[in-house]
Formats: sequence, C-alpha cells, structure tokens
Amino acid sequence: MSGLLDLLSSPMGKQLISGVAGQTGQSTDQTGSVLSMALPVLMGAMKKNAATPEGAQGLLSALSNNKHDGSILDNLGGLFGGGVDDSVLNDGAGILGHVLGNKQPQVENALSSKSGMDAGTISTILKVAAPILLGYLGKQTRQQNVTDSNGIGDVLGGLMGGGKTAHKQQSLIESFLDSDGDGSILDDVASMALGGKKGGIGGLLGGLFGK
Repeated sequence: MSGLLDLLSSPMGKQLISGVAGQTGQSTDQTGSVLSMALPVLMGAMKKNAATPEGAQGLLSALSNNKHDGSILDNLGGLFGGGVDDSVLNDGAGILGHVLGNKQPQVENALSSKSGMDAGTISTILKVAAPILLGYLGKQTRQQNVTDSNGIGDVLGGLMGGGKTAHKQQSLIESFLDSDGDGSILDDVASMALGGKKGGIGGLLGGLFGK
C-alpha cells in the first residue's frame, strides 16, 4: 500500500504541493514542508478517532460520501486551475473540525511556529489538504473493500508506515494533539517528516527538493 511518503513524493503529490502553494502564495518549498508535517498529524488524528467503534464508523460513513471516493484526485489540475472552490474549503473546514476538534487552533499555531507561516495561511493549507487526504483514504478503502472498524484502522496504520515507525509516529502525534499547547512535540514529528529519521515519512523533502 502506498504511504504518505509515496503520496507526497509522487507526481500527484508534487501537483498537490504546487497547487496549494499557488492557492496561498507561498513557495513550493515552504508548502511542501508544511504538508509533510500536517498530513501525518491529520492522519494520526484520524487513526486516534478511529480507535473507538463509534469513531471508526463515523470515518467510514464520511468515506462513503461521494465527495470522498477519491475522484478529487483525478483532476487536481482542475481543482487548482482557477483557485480552490469554496465548497472544497468548506468541506475541509468540516473535516478539520471533526478530526481535530478543539485542538485545531493548537495544531495550526504549532505548525505556524515551526514553519514561519502565519496561522491563517496554515489554516487554508489544512482546509485544502483535508478533502484530498480523505479522498486518498477513501480510494484506499474502496480498493481494499474495507467495511469495518478493524479494516479502517489497518488502512490508516499502513499509510503511516507500519511497524515501530508508525507506532512511534502515533505516540508523538497523540502527545502533540494532547499537549498543553506549547507545540514542542511538533519538533519530533517534524524531524521525522523532514528527514531526521529513516522510514515512514522520513527523508520526504530530501526526495522532493534535493536537500
């Protein structure tokens, strides 16, 4: 199964980074950096929510929506061509509210602090990325014919890399989401996302931008 590393380092991922950069007026370098930190946090939050039967069923219900069947991935050029439509941004805002809850400002501020982007721009990036990430997840669940809570947990775990790497990422992400708001745990998540450790999503930007 393709993981987040494969998603962002693929042609589709580069198109996503370029499109989001154009939407926010940021460089592809900065945008790729933010996405490489943000997507694991969003995925980790989804995995945490899906750990309960109710949460897993809620996620499966969201993925059964035609908006999240993966079709959004088929025309990213059209999505970003004239600027992202408000309906996509509104969908993203709803996803973030469900996945992050009252931790959303904390996540945005921590990403802002780490990346140097203002929190408003971070918020826009997350709103654009969330429907695309859910579409990617929806496509994976359809390909694997996932219909129950155990299956969705396996898909999320696979996308985060599997094994000890995924477990460590999940622990860091949960600590980050449950922290007192100082954002310090993001340094650990970011070091994994920005190439500090092998495996999982490590080395991502090195592959994308030759660092």
